[in-house]
This record gives sequence, structure tokens and C-alpha cells, in this order.
Amino acid sequence: MTTENTSQPEQPKSIPTSFRRLLCGAALALASLPAFAQNAPADAAKPAPARAEAQRSKADAAATATLAALLPHLAASDTIPLMDRSAMFAGDLSRLISAYDASKGVAAATDAALANDSDGKVQSLLRRAMTLLGTPYRWGGTSPDAGFDCSGLVGYVFRTALGIELPRVSREMASQANAELINDRAALVAGDLVFFGRRGRVDHVGIYVGDGRFLHAPSTGKDVRTDTLLSGYWGDKFMQARRVAL
Repeated sequence: MTTENTSQPEQPKSIPTSFRRLLCGAALALASLPAFAQNAPADAAKPAPARAEAQRSKADAAATATLAALLPHLAASDTIPLMDRSAMFAGDLSRLISAYDASKGVAAATDAALANDSDGKVQSLLRRAMTLLGTPYRWGGTSPDAGFDCSGLVGYVFRTALGIELPRVSREMASQANAELINDRAALVAGDLVFFGRRGRVDHVGIYVGDGRFLHAPSTGKDVRTDTLLSGYWGDKFMQARRVAL
């Protein structure tokens, strides 16, 4: 005698409330990108139609690029638990927004620092450096394709932007006799090399970009980014700076 299978079809699992909240938050963050892309005050005069259209295009492009980077994790294999996928999504969103804000912050911070850059060399240097934001760290790396370590990044920027060859390692850069030594971080200007270390030994270098921030390739597992040297970890490790003749 056969037994009829009376079990009901398995109902699809509902999406956890926490994940729905995450998606809502992500949608709000993405929706805010166009506002970030427009720097004019709210009470300023409305821009000309052509300018407004250009701003909207840039905002749309930023939102599209962000979605393109995030969607693969949303559409990940079903073998990955839903909450794990949501965690990956949140991590990617956080990194993308941080990079977006960092780029804007560097651009704003350099405006005042470049006021006296009559020949445009410092501006060329920093523009080249900013294009490398987000490049992965790689020990011994000296190119965007291979990745960068700290001195590889600095050397690449100076070489490709201005044709200036620097020593390969940070401690040799820090001892260049033909570059002005600066011990007071309050005297820094955009384009200066900033050095960090422990127990009196230099082991890291970056490029000062203004407003107390510097651009560098931090360490394994991290990407090229900007950090403050006025406080915190890098503030405690700051040792000196050098001003290369441009």
C-alpha cells in the first residue's frame, strides 16, 4: 500500500528585517550621491541649464558605477547565506562611499594649498596621485597594474607626473641631501613627502595633500587612500618631511 505525500510545498523564506533595512539604507546612500556631486550652496543661484545637465550626468555616472560594483554581491550564488551576502554588500558600500568622500576631501583640501602653484607642477603631482586612490597595496609593487607599496607609489607619482626620479625605499627618500628637511608638520605644503616610523627609523612614506592629510599605500590588504597625520595612529608615527625641488 502506497502512502500519499500530503506535505505542503516549502514556502520561500522571507527576507530578514535586518537585510531589508540594509537595502533601504543602501538605496538612500546611493540616492544621496547626486547631492554629494553638487557643491553649490542650497541658497545659491541656479546654474545654467548646460551646467546643471553636466552635474546631473556626473552624479548619474557615480551612482551607476557604485551599483555596478555592488550588484555582483547581491546576485551572489545561493550557496552563500543571505546574511553573509548582506555583510559583503555592506562592506563594499562602505568602502565605495569612503573612497568617494576621500576624493572629494582631497580635492577641496588642495585648493588653498595650490593657490601659489604658478607653474602647475604641484597640481599635476596631486592629480596624478589622486587617480591612484583605491589601487591595492602590494609589497614591492611599483605600478597601478601590479599594485603599490608605499615608496613604490610615491616614486611612481613623481616619475610619471614630473619626470623626477626618487630613491626606491622610504628611508633613502628621507635622507635625500638635495631635498629640504621639514620637522614641523605645521610648515608642510601640498606635495611634500611625509615620513613615519618607530624608534627613530623611517619605515613609511606618503605625499602630503593639504589640510593635515596625506595620500599613501598603507599596508597589505588595504588600498591607496588618504589619512590624517595630525592625530591617531599616523599622527603618533610622524617623524619628518622632505620638500623635493620641483
